[in-house]
Amino acid sequence: MANASYNAGWFARLLAKIVDHAWLSAGGLLILTVVAALGHIDPTILWPEAAPPPPAEVAEDDDAAPPPRNTAPQRRQAAKVQPVQVVRAPSIVVCQSDNFFTPENAAALRAAVERLEQLPFVSDVMWMDRAPLLNVFGLPEPILPRSLNASPARFAASRERALAHPLIAGQLLSEDGRTLLLMVQIDWLFVSDDTDCTDRLRETAVAAAASTPGADISFMVTGDAPLRLLSVKAHERDTLKYQLIAYSITLAMAIVLFRGIAAVVIVALAPTLGVFWTLGLLHYLDLHDSPFNAVILPVLLCMVGFTDGVHMMVQIRRQRAAGLSSKQASRAALREVGLACAMTSLTTAIGFGSLTLAHHEVVKEFGYCCVVGVSLTFLSVITVIPLACCTPLGRRVATGYGDNLVDRNLQRIGGVVDMVLRHRKKFTFGGICGTLVLMLITLSLRPDERITSVLSETAEPVIALRHIDQALGGMEVATIDVRWDDDRDDHDPELARVLGQLDQLIRSDPKLGKPLSIYSLLAALPGEGPATQRMSLIELLPPPLKRAFYRPEKGIAEVIFRVQDLGIAHYADSFENIERALHEIEQQHPGFELELTGAAPHRWRNLYQIVMDLVFSLGTASVVIFFVITLVYRSLRLGLISVIPNLFPLAITGTVLAFSGQALELVSVCAFTVCLGIAVDDTIHFLTRFQEERRQTADVSVAIRRAFVGVGTALILTTAVLIVGFSSALLSDARDTRIFVTMGIITIASALIADLTILPAMLAYFIKQPQTSAASEPSTDPSATAVTGQPNN
Repeated sequence: MANASYNAGWFARLLAKIVDHAWLSAGGLLILTVVAALGHIDPTILWPEAAPPPPAEVAEDDDAAPPPRNTAPQRRQAAKVQPVQVVRAPSIVVCQSDNFFTPENAAALRAAVERLEQLPFVSDVMWMDRAPLLNVFGLPEPILPRSLNASPARFAASRERALAHPLIAGQLLSEDGRTLLLMVQIDWLFVSDDTDCTDRLRETAVAAAASTPGADISFMVTGDAPLRLLSVKAHERDTLKYQLIAYSITLAMAIVLFRGIAAVVIVALAPTLGVFWTLGLLHYLDLHDSPFNAVILPVLLCMVGFTDGVHMMVQIRRQRAAGLSSKQASRAALREVGLACAMTSLTTAIGFGSLTLAHHEVVKEFGYCCVVGVSLTFLSVITVIPLACCTPLGRRVATGYGDNLVDRNLQRIGGVVDMVLRHRKKFTFGGICGTLVLMLITLSLRPDERITSVLSETAEPVIALRHIDQALGGMEVATIDVRWDDDRDDHDPELARVLGQLDQLIRSDPKLGKPLSIYSLLAALPGEGPATQRMSLIELLPPPLKRAFYRPEKGIAEVIFRVQDLGIAHYADSFENIERALHEIEQQHPGFELELTGAAPHRWRNLYQIVMDLVFSLGTASVVIFFVITLVYRSLRLGLISVIPNLFPLAITGTVLAFSGQALELVSVCAFTVCLGIAVDDTIHFLTRFQEERRQTADVSVAIRRAFVGVGTALILTTAVLIVGFSSALLSDARDTRIFVTMGIITIASALIADLTILPAMLAYFIKQPQTSAASEPSTDPSATAVTGQPNN
């Protein structure tokens, strides 16, 4: 078989040594496998953990230590009072009932709180019955009547009192009185199991309510701790589950397509071993806990490795069917597709590696993991498959060659290439214009981010969070910090006026939860007159309550409000209006500094970073891939031609996202960059074969048809297997995973379409050929029989 001269270079000779020195290669693979296995078992066996740094010594001279932030020398020292935690807690027990203000439900709630606080890991439970009273001149009394014989009128009065309390209404109790929050503070020193923060809290509350006759209350648990634990558990559960699903589906699909069990086992062995190596080595790098690594990375590496493996196996089967020995067939396959596999792995790694330019740590870690995985999977493909084909297992790899589903129908698919060549101008400019239009639609995507995007929508913590969103305006809290000059009096009425303006600002926006601040407390105190005239009454408030929102020794007060997990872009207008109003209030009240803080505003400010991450990742990857293709093929024209077929799948995917109402999220940034790496693979395989065929014929059309015959089977096989394999992850409960996989499937399918239509058309239109070519029309092409699926030797 004639071979392109550039394939006979140093790289081809280097790859041939894998088969020439089979025992040495097998020994290297064994060592790498053992190292990876130890990583799975205990990475500290080969990579001991570094000793923790010695504890920092506390300076004996307090004057030498830097002063605390926002501390003024002339102010008094901070009071040693623990502030009340009304809206923040690691775990939140969500109680639901038609009416909490009945003797039975009141007794059940008190029993639940009592039993919760008897748990060794629960330090405190804040709920409406413990909200500090604002009746500063009266005797303290709980919200709920303690007597079981209390009249319905007393319970009705207690309901009205609760809904009038600023710390309860909209904070601990919903406005309709049907949802109540128990804010559970955890003593982490006594936590012995993950369920302590979730299931055990719910079970304790349920048992307490069940022991109270006539009580009708349901309980759920959510909060920062349960949501974090849910993410970790999903990671642990899905790691093995979706690997097995992906491998099983891929194996079954490959058996149907290859019609030979030996070829399937060898091809499947390479990506499986690559995934095993990757996950094992990630334990040494402490990158195994990334949330994307549980489902996406193993399936992704399996699919990428299987793609190159199929190209390698198709060539080996073709050579074996032509009569070559196992060793000769393996050497020939490495010579023919080794460079293409190396380039696809390089460009895929470039696409993945560009994720490391992102500012989000999760995305950066995913990029690192993908680069490591793609490198190891490429090593597995170019070593395991050729070596395995030289063993007794590889004696029957040619079984079923030419008789699989794709080979039997390759002639029909070849008709598509003939039609494209006949209408090359239409397909060329149609592909270019269509890609540009689709890219403009893709640019209409707007960024967004949600807390629960990576979590199952059917999990209890997520359901409970959604309920809090609807009933109380959200679980997440945003804050407006108010700071003032050092020389300002602590009871300055102007502070109350500033806080009053902020209170009114937040209440005027229906998207935001009820504001809570020292102004809210002053307004609720008994007596007449506006809150601005009662600043002196602040000293009558219980110190824990006062310090929750007001710390005069630091010159700071806080206004807090709840936000829902609807996607942070939902609050873009609200936060912009708040920041604009804060600037105006600062102008009206010199000496005050106002700042919108909290996790939600922070994510909102970083929304543009999602777009910038996508631009930098895709831009960097596209430019580097363009230069790689240009340099390897030594053709600027081929580099430019490859741009449109590689952008077309991304444009299609982005358009589908735009029309389906999806936003541009972190998972979209990862998916777009990963999809670019996948989309360019088929283009490189086609271009590599096209360059080989051009050295045998001056007719571009003939070279295109022969290139299709050479790689068409592998392109279609890999696309089918990739789509089916990716589809396995659609079973995941996590929304992010489903979005990633859907984008991957659309990209892979459209990449095949681009490589069978746009790429051949652009090659035929833009690459010049001699005017005396004898085969310019498909109908008279002497190589027209190539589309029948017979090998071109």
